[in-house]
Amino acid sequence: MRLFAVCLQFLGLANISTFSQSIDSYVATEGIIAKSGVLANIGSNGAKSQGALPGVVVASPSTTDPDYVFTWTRDSSLVFKMLVDQFATGIDPSLRGLIDEFVSAEATLQQTSNPSGSISTGGLGEPKYNVDLTAFTGPWGRPQRGEEDLILKKIVFFLLICPPKKDGPALRATALITYSNWLISNSNTTFVSSTLWPMIKLDLDYVSLNWNLTTFDLWEEIDSSSFFTSAVQHRALREGITLASTLGQSSSISSYATQADNILCFMQSFWHPAGSSSFMTGNTGGGRSGIDVNAALASIHTFDADAGCDAITFQPCSDKALLNLLTYVESFRDVFGLNSGLANNAALATGRYPEDVYMGGNPWYIATFAVAEQLYDALQVWSNEASLTVTSLSLPFFALFNSSVTPGIYASSSTTFTTLTTAIKSYADSYIALAAKYTPESGGLAEQYDRNNGTPLSAVDLTWSYASALTAFEARNGSNSQFASWGAKGLSVPATCVTEAGGDGQTVQVTFNVDAETVLGENIFLTGSADALSVWSTNDALLMSSANYPTWSITVGLPINTIVQYKYIRINDGSATWESDPNNQITIPASGILALTDTWR
Repeated sequence: MRLFAVCLQFLGLANISTFSQSIDSYVATEGIIAKSGVLANIGSNGAKSQGALPGVVVASPSTTDPDYVFTWTRDSSLVFKMLVDQFATGIDPSLRGLIDEFVSAEATLQQTSNPSGSISTGGLGEPKYNVDLTAFTGPWGRPQRGEEDLILKKIVFFLLICPPKKDGPALRATALITYSNWLISNSNTTFVSSTLWPMIKLDLDYVSLNWNLTTFDLWEEIDSSSFFTSAVQHRALREGITLASTLGQSSSISSYATQADNILCFMQSFWHPAGSSSFMTGNTGGGRSGIDVNAALASIHTFDADAGCDAITFQPCSDKALLNLLTYVESFRDVFGLNSGLANNAALATGRYPEDVYMGGNPWYIATFAVAEQLYDALQVWSNEASLTVTSLSLPFFALFNSSVTPGIYASSSTTFTTLTTAIKSYADSYIALAAKYTPESGGLAEQYDRNNGTPLSAVDLTWSYASALTAFEARNGSNSQFASWGAKGLSVPATCVTEAGGDGQTVQVTFNVDAETVLGENIFLTGSADALSVWSTNDALLMSSANYPTWSITVGLPINTIVQYKYIRINDGSATWESDPNNQITIPASGILALTDTWR
């Protein structure tokens, strides 16, 4: 119908100009369809909103296998953040009425008691509601099939008893703050003070009080600390501080600043150092590798062009974010049949995480668009700064596009800069082409596409899929360069802060024992995700005692009620060797002592 036949050949196109033009055409055509798809799923006038009240985002019109005719605070907030950005930057001035309806709907949901509690007892963390703004009272495990039935039973049991999610309030606060900033700049501070600030403060207070408790991960499947959640919470508090100052609400600033610093500290503990395959652990629990699109989503949804390539806030062009992206996409090379035989620098179909089994475990459109969006964001910053930096950490990423590149700073006037940015732009475009290849002729975007043949699967017309396409397209055309900074520039990790989730300052003595034979001059060290375990540092790792060789031992006080990941490393003459993946993981109890017996892997 449109240009999909052209995009089918994207890997074989010799003419980069023709390739770019085909992507331009897809972006222009699909952008209109995606925008219509988003609006169709918003009540009450949306063509597919199925009885939703005004301003309510329906996740998908799919009623069976899966039933997504519900509204999630996370999805709704991400969607309306995109719409508010379009409105505030002049892309679509017609959206104000719809945004005001969203404000009214969310004000109602904030006051709705639900299985997570009331407004003062945890109810703000409830992830999902009926589209008529009433509480959803059933379990919300995802449907599984066949051999996955046991997984479903475990998920449903967990969902009935575990604490609520923590990303929804932060994401909603960010959407409302963005709207508030536009209103203030257009002389409507009164509405912000009287209506929006009370809502925003409820969400920010919730984040400030509850950020350090483990809860649902991004995918509502495991009890975990989530990097995406921590990153969006950190952003929301920083923006909240600025808005509070503007409105003269100084009483909130100190507590938000303290907790924002604490969250920024905690974010650093998610980094999983593994040499050329290092990555930002998406979740601390669940028995998975930790490789997850969670981290790429965190990077693009906390993008701040003014912060440059800052690694502390995991900006898209930071060395950590780029190496994480490489590790993430490569983890799917042998997982999906669609990726069979593809070149090293070819776009790979990617999903939520490599171990995923939901609906068979397939690529997701939001994951495909997220890879492209992160790369477009990076390209924007390199263009703004007229240079790019290759570090020893990001070298494996850049080597995909120039095998002879070495660490250094490359000015925009250099051949290396041009070679790299041109190749990375084509690489980002190839992910758009990949999405185009598996977009049906109608332009409709489902949740997933089949891992072997690319057929759209699961929930049809997923609102989040449409929104992710639109934000990727905006990043490609640079319209997101108009978005205001949220305050990421110049931040540093404080020297003293509370980083563990849920510890409350109390500790349990944990004795680590590992059976490991060594050679002369070699010692065994311990490091991990907690402050007391040196936050994955090889330089500051804890030397273990060999008094009972070949068992090496050390006792460490770790915060109660926390999930801690750790690994043993061998160090010989300054050279460190990590034990094999995955990370070891323990849950620290509320009291007592704990002794662990491990064997070097």
